[in-house]
Amino acid sequence: MLILSITLLLVIIPGLVAGVIAYRWPQAAPTAPKMSVERVKSETRRHPRLAAFTRSRLDPGSATGLLFSAAIVVFVVGAVSMALVLVMIHTNSGLARLDRSASLFGAHHATALSTRFLRFYTQLGGALVIVPLAVIVAIVETIRQRSVAIIAFLTLVVGGQFLVANVIKSIVGRARPAFDQLTGFSGSSFPSGHAVASAACLAAFALVIGRRRSLKVRALLAGLAVGLATGIAWCRVMLGVHWLTDVLGGLALGWAWFALCSIAFGGYQLRFGAPAKTAEETGTP
Repeated sequence: MLILSITLLLVIIPGLVAGVIAYRWPQAAPTAPKMSVERVKSETRRHPRLAAFTRSRLDPGSATGLLFSAAIVVFVVGAVSMALVLVMIHTNSGLARLDRSASLFGAHHATALSTRFLRFYTQLGGALVIVPLAVIVAIVETIRQRSVAIIAFLTLVVGGQFLVANVIKSIVGRARPAFDQLTGFSGSSFPSGHAVASAACLAAFALVIGRRRSLKVRALLAGLAVGLATGIAWCRVMLGVHWLTDVLGGLALGWAWFALCSIAFGGYQLRFGAPAKTAEETGTP
């Protein structure tokens, strides 16, 4: 019961925090930046060099356009976060010191009931659930919103996170815990593929389903996406197939990938390159 209780708390608390943030400060959601036209024009006049630089990056003939620059920034932030976790793992410092104790906790407190539940719950972050769910969301929301961009967005999020996670797994090559492994697994340990998939894909589903709906619904969807992802990550540790730092790195990578895709598609606008086009339209004096 202890493991089940902690799992429930790790679903509810992060979910409530995410939901409150999305409801009280909707501008904090990882969507396209929201700024008034007047503010953009004022800042453009105050910083002519920056304006000239921005316009040059909007040149579609440039190989380093604004969209790619934004993507690089997001990747750098994600890479730094991943690097910090990897440094902790390599030096056995910081959060990595909790890896062994967390795995032992899961092995010592496992029960038949908790193991069955965690095995079922963890599949929500597996490809056998994520991919069909993405197809369903894409079809339903494309019909509701009449926007084929939804298919492209979800394809990028879902397919991209699988690719990125597996590439990093092959590079790092970290061994999995050698304690009681209570469910099936494959590949290297870092990062947790289930954590990456649940963080990136559930957030993407929440963004797509929440379009053209009330703020309360969007806040609820954001809370569900975050809460379910943290719960899935915890399950991987308690089932003995990942270290704690594996799932923390996986969550960071998954949310970073979702943020990158969201920026590329302009958040709730869901039009590829929308941020660059908006900046060009509103930033011209």
